[in-house]
Amino acid sequence: MRKFGIGVFAAIAAVALMGAGTGPVQAQSDLAKAGKRVFNKCRACHVVEKEQNKIGPTLHGVIGRKAGTVEGFNYSDAMRESDVTWTEETIAEYLADPKGYIPGNKMVFVGLKKAEDREAVIAYIKEAGGEAE
Repeated sequence: MRKFGIGVFAAIAAVALMGAGTGPVQAQSDLAKAGKRVFNKCRACHVVEKEQNKIGPTLHGVIGRKAGTVEGFNYSDAMRESDVTWTEETIAEYLADPKGYIPGNKMVFVGLKKAEDREAVIAYIKEAGGEAE
């Protein structure tokens, strides 16, 4: 049996760790790419990349922000009074059934019925500037 020095094992371990570290990052990037496609359903009313209201409020910095608080946007009373802070979880619940989650809100979109679509669009929003600073 051939003996290897500790350097060989260290090199093998380093290569294994480098490969292991790219998996979740790549998966997140792929998820965000899929989310960008799903977000096309949202683009008529929302933007993420810059602070600009359209028919709906900007989603720039939405994660961590209290619902109904974007300056210059005319929210429904239901949204302003909802006491919801947007997290990945609350956004997912809202996107599953916007009218059911916050009854009386003005968003006319029926929601995203597939959990994988909601997960992907949230990953995209995060990557595109959706996390509060």
